Amino acid sequence: MTALSPISRVRQSDEAAILALNNEHAAELSWLEPERLSFLLGEAFYARRIGALEAFIMTFDQGARYDSPNFLWFRERYERFVYVDRVVVAAQARGRGHARLLYQDLFEHATRAGHALVTCEVNADPPNLASDAFHAALGFTEVGDAVIHGGKKAVRYYVRRIIA
Repeated sequence: MTALSPISRVRQSDEAAILALNNEHAAELSWLEPERLSFLLGEAFYARRIGALEAFIMTFDQGARYDSPNFLWFRERYERFVYVDRVVVAAQARGRGHARLLYQDLFEHATRAGHALVTCEVNADPPNLASDAFHAALGFTEVGDAVIHGGKKAVRYYVRRIIA
């Protein structure tokens, strides 16, 4: 962490700003209603923000009550994992390393909790080439793919081992 961009826990008072930032990026993530966001934050393994909500991350472990087809794909295949559900960096804060900083902090938090795997998915259709490259640079490897939401979206599944 740096003094310029402190990472802090997501608090209930952050929810309106998180909802707005999330929904600005609904095409890449998914649209959330306020009640759904509150529920998900309550289930989260790790939910953090940077600065004045320049970025946020929300993750779940295998025990979460979460019905996302992507999360369920990992739950069917891995006994224990942390699933990165969403990472968002505000447009004005891009290029400052916030996503990398959040992931590094997540890896440390997950390691302390005894997790060996961090998982995520990236859109294949519509494509998200920048996210593919970012996750590859962090050491994620592709482990599968799926077409979800009635054929409206295709995704690639990635895993990164954080404990040997």
